Amino acid sequence: MTDLVLSQKRLLIREDLNAPVKDGRVISDARVLAILPTIRLALAADAAVILMSHLGRPNEGESQPEFSLKPIARCLSQHLGRRVRLVEGWDSGLEVSPGEIVLLENVRFNLGEKNNDVSLAKNYARLCDIFVMDAFGSAHRSHASTCGVAEHAAVSCAGPLLISELEALNKALDDPAAPVAAVVGGSKVSSKLQLLENLATKADALIVGGGIVNTFLVATGVPVGRSLLERKLIPTAQ
Repeated sequence: MTDLVLSQKRLLIREDLNAPVKDGRVISDARVLAILPTIRLALAADAAVILMSHLGRPNEGESQPEFSLKPIARCLSQHLGRRVRLVEGWDSGLEVSPGEIVLLENVRFNLGEKNNDVSLAKNYARLCDIFVMDAFGSAHRSHASTCGVAEHAAVSCAGPLLISELEALNKALDDPAAPVAAVVGGSKVSSKLQLLENLATKADALIVGGGIVNTFLVATGVPVGRSLLERKLIPTAQ
């Protein structure tokens, strides 16, 4: 993104704004704070900014109020000191001017998001002059808003946050100061399996946490009660 001329361009930026929300309020704004430099860079270049992200795991194709990005839009507005408009119906086009910021409603409300539907990806691409992938936390997913849109946008590039994460990861993996401990969290072993297998060959210690750990605990005979786990992956964990 920093290598491109952004002035007067419509930027569609995929961010990871999957922040914890309770009672309609963001209770940890770490992910919101992380994307502010990217937004400010785009605004300083006089670009029109269109943000998109997922939040939680709603039923795809259904607009579920508890997974709305409204709290995220409010949180962004507070930190930026300017209005961030939440947009729901953008299929027929979107009006956004240079210096303005809009946030598309939860991408997982759109049917075809998870299976990288070509029509949906092309609809995303039509919104912008430049697509910016800045969501490191979602970069492993082959979804319409992360992968498909990049194939169909006129210009696609990496955002500053994604670049910084990749540089840190490359430094840790390619030229680490031994010993190396890798800490991997998340809710599912299945979505982290290739990562775990890769890190197991590079790290001196591999530490799993979050929901992932339950599958490993059960694999070693430790009961976890009704906690989240993936029973089908117990043999793999073993």
